[in-house]
Amino acid sequence: MKFFAINGSPRPKCNTAQLLDKALEGVLDVFPDAHVERINLYDFPFHGCKSCFACKRINGKHYGRCVQNDDLKPILDEIVQADGIILGSPIYLSDVTGNMRCFLERFVFPFVAYSKTEVVEHKRMPLAYIYTMNASEEISYQIGYHDLHDRFEMDLGGVFSKPEHLYVYETYQFKNYSKYVSDAFDEKERKEIRKNQFPKDLESAFELGRKIAIRAKQHD
Repeated sequence: MKFFAINGSPRPKCNTAQLLDKALEGVLDVFPDAHVERINLYDFPFHGCKSCFACKRINGKHYGRCVQNDDLKPILDEIVQADGIILGSPIYLSDVTGNMRCFLERFVFPFVAYSKTEVVEHKRMPLAYIYTMNASEEISYQIGYHDLHDRFEMDLGGVFSKPEHLYVYETYQFKNYSKYVSDAFDEKERKEIRKNQFPKDLESAFELGRKIAIRAKQHD
């Protein structure tokens, strides 16, 4: 069994990465011998979809697969055969990071058929999504984050499976808030949230990983 965590954060040791690692621990709680791996998208250069449509060409040798030959290609070739994938990204400008979006274009679009009858044969695996953000839960609903992400998760569900998800709010961003223009936030309050809430978020990530592994077991 193989499970991957895709880290869309440019910071490989901070909130999103820690939550993804905890989710992989949850996978191992169900499948102790599983291969688990976290992939940091900011570790290598790659682009999003270039709209070449090689993945849609009739009788093309790359039909249903991304033709771009860059550092992401061998990763895509491996994860399309995964037993489960956990995606994680902070929210930048109301959406996932640019690198995560580029990854998703390359990961998902080749399996989308421009057809009323034809489908692209591929492995449908369980997915999960971890969103981290500065905003509070109340503000995230007011802004419409959940509506945006629900629509995208619906698209993912049409190709793979309806994702499980975890929202983590009011994350602790800086080791020293006094060095940055950040008076919109109360550093003391953020420290308290980090101390009291983030451990609970890590537990939720662990359970999310277990859920994905259990779904994979049922799907197998």
